Amino acid sequence: MQYGDYIGNVTRLAVELANTGTLDQHGELVAAFFAEHEVTPPPDGDYGDLPDLVRTALAQSVDGTAPEAVHRLLRDYPPEMHLSDHDGDGWHIHFSRNGTPAQRWAGQLIAAKLALVVAGDPAVTLGRCAASGCGNYFVDQSRNRTRRFCSNACASRTTVAAHRARAAKNT
Repeated sequence: MQYGDYIGNVTRLAVELANTGTLDQHGELVAAFFAEHEVTPPPDGDYGDLPDLVRTALAQSVDGTAPEAVHRLLRDYPPEMHLSDHDGDGWHIHFSRNGTPAQRWAGQLIAAKLALVVAGDPAVTLGRCAASGCGNYFVDQSRNRTRRFCSNACASRTTVAAHRARAAKNT
């Protein structure tokens, strides 16, 4: 896996946690990460205050304000940087130890990756959905970084609303 893909995937975990308040342990990305890193998800899906803190960190990143929440993530969930070759693809950096409790593991990993994103990692761009009433976050790794919506449903809903507004104006 390319390093930019790894940062993007971890940032997708952060977005999922912020948007839903938990991580879908049945989702492909989460299940693969947890299995690969020997992490047991909390049985009730409760990640404590981590989702709110990550949501605030994403908002500050998207809005371009001081990254106070990323600083707090780094303080509350200090990454344990080390090298790993667990997947046979060669050495790469990990920010949490395998088998760490889920909330701490996610916090350490997300803290480190969001710090890289805030510092300007070119592989990942964060965005907030432009659909009226949505406000979900998303990771934009498109070629020209112009994504505006968190999903096709939000994009379609916005397009249909704009079409109807134009049609009503012309009648």
